[in-house]
This record gives sequence, structure tokens and C-alpha cells, in this order.
Amino acid sequence: MNRLFACLLLLQSLSVFAQEQSFYEKPPVFKSCENAVFEDLQPCFDKTVYNFVYNTFQMPEEVITDQYKGDLVVLFEVNTKGDFKVLYTDAVYNSLQDEARRVFNLLPNVEPATYSGNPIFKQYSVTFKIPLTPYLEQTDVSVPVVAVNPIENRVKNELDSISKSVKFNTKKLFKSTLNIPFSHSYYAKFDRNINLIGTNSHTASKPLLYTDVDNYYDFEAEEQKTKKDVSTWLGRKVWNDHLVEVEGENYWFLADFVMDLQVGHDTDSDFGTTFLNTRGVVFQGGLGKNFSFSTSFYESQGRFAQYYNDYAESIKAWGPDPALIPGRGIAKDYSGDAYDFPVAEAYMSYSPVKFLNLQFGHGKNFIGDGYRSLLVSDVAVPSPYLKLNVSFWKLKYTSTWSWLKDVRPEVTEDKTYLTKYMSNHYLSLNVTERLNIGLFESVVWSNTNDRGFDVNYLNPIIFLRAIEFETGQGAGNAIMGFTSKYKLNDNMNLYGQFILDEFSLSDVTGGDKSWKNKFGFQLGYKYYNAFNVDNLYLQAEYNQVRPYTYSHDTVTLNYGNYNQSMAHLWGANFREFILIGRYNYKRWFADAKLILGVRGLDFNTLEDGFSYGGDVFRDYNDRPYDTNVKIGQGIKTKTVNAELQAGYLINPATNLKLFTNISYRNFNPDATTTTTFKSNTAWFNIGIRSDLFNWYFDL
Repeated sequence: MNRLFACLLLLQSLSVFAQEQSFYEKPPVFKSCENAVFEDLQPCFDKTVYNFVYNTFQMPEEVITDQYKGDLVVLFEVNTKGDFKVLYTDAVYNSLQDEARRVFNLLPNVEPATYSGNPIFKQYSVTFKIPLTPYLEQTDVSVPVVAVNPIENRVKNELDSISKSVKFNTKKLFKSTLNIPFSHSYYAKFDRNINLIGTNSHTASKPLLYTDVDNYYDFEAEEQKTKKDVSTWLGRKVWNDHLVEVEGENYWFLADFVMDLQVGHDTDSDFGTTFLNTRGVVFQGGLGKNFSFSTSFYESQGRFAQYYNDYAESIKAWGPDPALIPGRGIAKDYSGDAYDFPVAEAYMSYSPVKFLNLQFGHGKNFIGDGYRSLLVSDVAVPSPYLKLNVSFWKLKYTSTWSWLKDVRPEVTEDKTYLTKYMSNHYLSLNVTERLNIGLFESVVWSNTNDRGFDVNYLNPIIFLRAIEFETGQGAGNAIMGFTSKYKLNDNMNLYGQFILDEFSLSDVTGGDKSWKNKFGFQLGYKYYNAFNVDNLYLQAEYNQVRPYTYSHDTVTLNYGNYNQSMAHLWGANFREFILIGRYNYKRWFADAKLILGVRGLDFNTLEDGFSYGGDVFRDYNDRPYDTNVKIGQGIKTKTVNAELQAGYLINPATNLKLFTNISYRNFNPDATTTTTFKSNTAWFNIGIRSDLFNWYFDL
């Protein structure tokens, strides 16, 4: 029994000894300290670190000049390989902190600290008295390098590390999944680059993403070419940069004040001046590499040329508000003879993988390579949308779902505008290095039978015409289209569109010009660096759409939004020829535009209340005849729109321009009614504008 008890005591002592050994910790060891006894290892380490710093440290000039006396705190780590790494520094002078980091990076490799015989990380904190004195003269050498809890230290310095990582300039916008603001004049700057022979670009589905264009056009380099050499903060913000630029490790933000301030005179008006007073803010940014967002708000008051004011009031929404500003929104009265119209736009853009982009927002879309689009245009009021873009191989596929409003009195119920929906599919294929073709389909439907947003149209890769047929004859208004582009050379290309609203082979081949022949087409030509003049851009375009295209026999299923067409702003029953010229030299620019057109308008009188096919909101069953239907029927109206504009680009980052322009409009119908009459006017303007979207005054 005594022997058993003695054995148990022996085993217990061995167990205690082994437990103590498992918690054995050894500090890092310099080569010069290898022969020291164990209890002197830590003091030797402390002294070696201090002496190395004392002998290597180069005191900054400003510290010497100021005769500064104080502390320099350094938190450092020795890793499992024996390397030194500075984690944190603190001192009055940044130069002291920088020098401390430099010196500690020069410390030689050591034998790492061990715990239970295994290498471990070891953190230490040391306070140096400034000016430095020899080690033996220090009264408080804090190198008894106090071990620091790494998690506690990290979280206590989290805010400080975030603040130190912030930069107040960024170029992340140019690599982001944000939309390039759609302005015809701005897109003309890089249109040649994305249309070179052999490029696998898809240019029709707009707005384009910065990532769509970045491979073909260096936004940052082009911006640098026009930058002014200014040194002050205010000078940079006025002439070169965004107002606020912030970039961190995983995020970036931009913020700008934007404006559109104009004053002018219309020779055909009975008031003194025209004006536009728009102030706004734009806030955009990104989180990580794949998520971006943008939001903007504009507050505007304006009075336009008389013809434009008349048109804005003619398409007014149901209710007390006097007008609807084309492309912007419902306007309240302002000072009795002007309008007040706020506009808000926003979207989120996410690309989980390189070939896929998803957007959800409130804004506009455009399909085509021309000044006009017969498929989807940006002439109407911004609306909510969901968009999916898929790009791979030689293909780009775009699906868009939109929520539209019909604001006419006849469809308004309980003081609420009617909601309808639109689904679009567009497939673009680069057939060869020169030829691109595209297929388009669209359907508009309303809340018939309380079906709301019909999930049948949610499938992004289904034929909409078949779904429309299956859900009922009056379930939707389907339209099909075709696009093409051919690159003659790097400086010239041809483009076109064809829109088909209804197809009846017997009527097409019958030769009697049936009303059922509802189609339109576009032909265009672009010439870059025209006549070997750099940055001279010329464009010619012809558009025509037959009567009753885009309209429907169901009052709500028209191809429109907020009393405006979702395609060409003239609706249907027209032909049009456009010439455009643009030139840029450094920050100077000049634009010219000429539009000649023939339109057919309705009489809208007691004697003649028929629809002649130009107004897409009219029921096509109100037509006066079934055959011999031709463009210009009704009140045949010849129009001339001409514009000259010149100016100076103040800030390339925000596309802020100082400009002056003169526009001429001759509207010459062959019959006069209370709503249709001759007009001949010149409109002069001067202003300063952030050119971020298109205005269409060529009604």
C-alpha cells in the first residue's frame, strides 16, 4: 500500500512538472542575446531594440527646429518567422511616425518567441522619449515590452485605421458598373472608339456602363488632357474635379452640385424672357468591385419658348397642374406664367459576375445608334425599371421591365393615374468584325382582370408575341423590331432600325396602302474625324413611321408614358431628315443641327374628330378609312428645326458647360384649327449647364 501511494505521488509530480512545461514561454532572441541566461533574455531584447533605434533613428528637421520634447509610441509585432512589423505609431509629428516605421523595418530577423516550444506572434509596446538619449540614461524605458492582446488592439484602433486609409480623390467611377450619363454630345466623344472595325462592342442598348466603354476609351487619360494647372482646392473643384471625392479600402463616393441656368428670348412670345433655373445634387458611389449606385434630384423653375409651353400644356396630366414638361415631369404653376417641376432619378447596379449586370432604378433607357430611336427612346418622363444585361461571346442580351403611367382624364380613377407595364427584349450580335444586327420585341399591358404585373412577361428569354396571344387578344400591345450597323471603315458606319407593329401579308402585298401596314424604319450615317479633321463628327439620319403604328384599339395599350411616346417624340405618321455636326477643340465645342420633317396631325374639330394615325394615344378604330393610308394624312404639316450652339467646357468631371445657342423653328400646317396653327420663331439662349441628359426641343 505504501509503495502504491509513493508511485501515485511520483506520477502526480511528473504531471505537475509537465503542465508547467506546457505553459513555458520564451521571448524573441537576437543573435547577440543567445548566450544570455533565461531571465536576461527579455531585458537583452529590450535593450537591443532600444539601442538599434537610438543608433539608426534620423531625427526629422522640423522636430529639431521646434526643439520638441515629448513621446513617440510604437506598437510592433514579431511574427513566427522572427520578422518585425509596426502595427501602430503615435506622435505629434507625422515625420516622427514615418521615421519610426522606417527604422523598425530595418531590424534584423530574430529567433521568434515560443509558447510550449512552438513559435508564436508576440506584440510589444514601447515609448521613446524625444529627444532620444542613450539607453542607460532613460528614466522610463517602456520597452519591457508589454504583451498586447491582438484582438483588443485591433478593435481599439479600428476607427483610426479606417480614417487613415481614406483618400480624397478617386478614379473608381471610370471602372465602375455605373451608367455613363446619356447625352448625345457626350457620347459622341467616344462613339468612334467603340465602333472601330473588329471591336466586340455593343453600342445600341443605352445608357452604356463605364465598364462597357473602358476597354475602348481611356476616360482618365482624356480627362487629363483638358485639366487646368491649378493648385488651390477651389480652383481644382471649379475647373477639374468633382466637388466631393472619397475613396476607402472597399468603397468610393462622389457628390456634386449640378445646375442648368439659362436666360433667353423667344421672338414669337408675348412675354419678356425665357428662363430655366435648375439646381440639383448628384450622389454616386460603389461598395466593393461589383455594386454601384447613383441618385440625383433636380429642382427646376422655367418658362420656355411659346411653342414649347403650348405643347407642355397640351399634354398636361389630369388634375389642377397646368403642364407636363416633356422628358421631365408634371409641372406646377410658378408665378402665373412659368412652371415648377422637380425630378428625381436613382438606380442600383450590380454585376455578380463579369457577364451579368442587374439594375433597378427610376430613369430612362434608349435602344439604337441614332439621334432618334423607333424602339425605345428617352423622350418620356423617367419611370421605374428593372434591367438585366448579359454579355458573352459576340452577344449582348438586354431585358427591361418598366412601370409606366397613363395620366389622361379618361383613364384616371379615384384621382389615381392608371399604371401599365412594358417588357422589352433586345438581342445584339456581332456577326462579323463589321456587321452587327439586333432583334427587338416589346409588349405593353395593363391591369386587365386584376392581373397586375403579369409574371408571364417576367421570363427574360421568351417570345413576347406568343405570350400576348396566349393571354388574350386584348391582353397586350406587342411590337417587334430589327436593328443593324455596318462599319464601312474606322471613321464611317451605317446604321438602321425597322419597327413592325402589325403584319398582314395580304395587306402588304395588296398595294392598296392598308392601315394595317403599321411599320417604320430608320437609316443613318456617321462620319468621325470628318474630312481628316480631328474631333469633327457628322451624322445624317432619316426616320419614317406609318400612321397608327404604336397605337391600339384598347385605350390604355398605347406605346406611351405620361402622354409622351416611348419611341419617337412625334409619335407616328411622319417622315424626318436630320443633319448633325459636332466639333471639339480642347475645352471648346460647337454643335449644329437641322431637322426637316412632314407630319400628319388630327383636326380635333366637331366636323372632323377622326384619328389620322399620328397620336399614339388615340384608338385606331377612329380612323376615317382603311385603305390609301399614307404618311402626312390629316393636317399635313411641314416643320423645320435648326440649332447652332457654341460654348466652353468648364469642368470635364461634371460636364459643366458655358454655352450660347440659337434655334429656329418653322411649323407650317396646311390647315389651321384652335390647336394647330402656323408658327415661325427664333429662340436665343445663354447659360451654364451640367450636361447630364438630353433635352428635345425639336417638336
